[in-house]
Amino acid sequence: MSGGAELRVEVAGPLTTVQDLGRPGYAHLGVPRSGALDRPALELGNRLVGNPPGAAGLEITLGPFAAVASRAGTVALTGAAAPLRVGGRPAPLNAPVPVRAGEKIEVGRAVLGLRVYLTAAGGLASDPVLESRSTDTLSLLGPPVVRAGDRLPLGRTAGAPAAVDLAPRAALGGPVVLRIAWGPRADRFTDAGRLGCVEYRIRSESNRVGARLDGPALTRADAGELPSEGIVLGAVQVPADGQPLVFLADHPTTGGYPVVAVVHAADLPLLAQARPGDSVRFRGPQQ
Repeated sequence: MSGGAELRVEVAGPLTTVQDLGRPGYAHLGVPRSGALDRPALELGNRLVGNPPGAAGLEITLGPFAAVASRAGTVALTGAAAPLRVGGRPAPLNAPVPVRAGEKIEVGRAVLGLRVYLTAAGGLASDPVLESRSTDTLSLLGPPVVRAGDRLPLGRTAGAPAAVDLAPRAALGGPVVLRIAWGPRADRFTDAGRLGCVEYRIRSESNRVGARLDGPALTRADAGELPSEGIVLGAVQVPADGQPLVFLADHPTTGGYPVVAVVHAADLPLLAQARPGDSVRFRGPQQ
């Protein structure tokens, strides 16, 4: 797809946003990093359609989604497993898929995982904010949440689609195991070590800001309040109810609740694909 091309959105689903690799480096200004929650899925989609790794695509939570391509090109669907139809024909996931001008791209509800990534040759060309086209759902920077009727501009094609029939992807489903390093406030709990010994479940209130967990509560050794401190991606914060919260891409840059641990960055895409009710376990450095 070349300059002047666009995707005309017909069905936007419960939450669809424009995402690239985010805007790290602005935490000192109070700006979250944002960006795709499942970065490997977005990067794979971009490789499949011939885009640079940081090109913007669509992050579709659960689905469904439908849009019409104004010009011929290539698209790819990665991340969660969801049915894909292009021009009314079934199409494979994790593969470059040709699209004719005027054809509809239809993404069904995800059957495994939670977030699907739709990339198109040329990438989405919304105006960048602080060097990124990502939608930040916390600070409301970047393009607005995608709605039915939106016309999403596409950039000029940068390269040829990948010469593969199907690209491998990590398996979806099953318990999520997150590697952690102990955080700066682990000593604020009498039983921080329990974090690596018990099972939690993803709560329905989870979103792009953070994954809220439900399970055995951690007990504060000191109930006193902390001054606000810097928050990093993957920080496991423990609010007053003792239930852990793992901060994701749209996390605030500061917070006052103690951080008991930090999740290894390579494991965060697992949380991006976890659904409410899914099992989560933490694995400490010595486990």
